[in-house]
Amino acid sequence: MSKPWIVVADQSKARIFTVDNPRGPLQEVEALEHLEGRERTQDLTTDLPGRSFDSNGLGGRHAMVTPADPKEVEAIRFAKLIAEHVRSGCTQGRCDRLLLVAGPHFLGLLREHLSPMNGVEVTEIGKNLGQYSSHEIRTHLPERL
Repeated sequence: MSKPWIVVADQSKARIFTVDNPRGPLQEVEALEHLEGRERTQDLTTDLPGRSFDSNGLGGRHAMVTPADPKEVEAIRFAKLIAEHVRSGCTQGRCDRLLLVAGPHFLGLLREHLSPMNGVEVTEIGKNLGQYSSHEIRTHLPERL
């Protein structure tokens, strides 16, 4: 029999919990880490932006702009990894209900990469609880899971 999965995530870590009964304590099943999510922006980029010359030949130079924020790119990459892992677990029948707990922005990234989840009930809580213990996380969740 499959159990609900409670995924508590942020840009650098995701923990997957389950419960034996609807009012029971959380039990950590798995953890995923993304160390790049903790890096500073300047540590994620290898170099200064490139430079270009004016196209009209007047000799002006301009810095090239990076197309995306490196921290956002890493957050998207980790959200995709979490989504693939959760989808795989649900496909294997290891979970039939999913509760996603993450800060609003990261929750949006997860939602984008998880949908659609055929046959799996998905509930969301827009709170960043990743730094809390399983007991503290449980106090922020619905009484019945």
